[in-house]
Amino acid sequence: MSWWILPTTADIGIRAFSSNVADLIKEMTIGLQSIQLSDEQTYEINSLNIHTGQWSIPLFNSDLERGMIRWLEEVLYLGTTEDQWLVDVSFKISDLSINAQVSWVDSNFLSREIEIKAVTMHELILKELKEGEIFPGLGTDIPSFEGPGWLGQVVLDI
Repeated sequence: MSWWILPTTADIGIRAFSSNVADLIKEMTIGLQSIQLSDEQTYEINSLNIHTGQWSIPLFNSDLERGMIRWLEEVLYLGTTEDQWLVDVSFKISDLSINAQVSWVDSNFLSREIEIKAVTMHELILKELKEGEIFPGLGTDIPSFEGPGWLGQVVLDI
């Protein structure tokens, strides 16, 4: 696992680390999906029919930070409104868009333990860490990260 639950006062957050930005956004996405389900539900996903597709988010002014937020909002929307619960993803990111090859299941067969209302910009981080650069951890739950690599953090409104 390369993502951790970020403790906040009233909401819940995710902090993740990866060697490249595409894998970082994948970790953030899997974290978003995982914290909504019970451990039992997470294992039951393997028994459901898996569908594949392509999802895409345009980037405005090559703003990857806002693009990541828009991507997570899209995943949240598709899972709750269109019944497409993302279970795996691989990305191709350009200056113009975030393109994803996705695997998803029908979310009607899942029950959420936590309902996420929105993805916020509060305490948002999308940062490339240079070689030897250290980003401090939080308490004993979230470790420090040392570059090179990418760090991401987002707070979710529950």
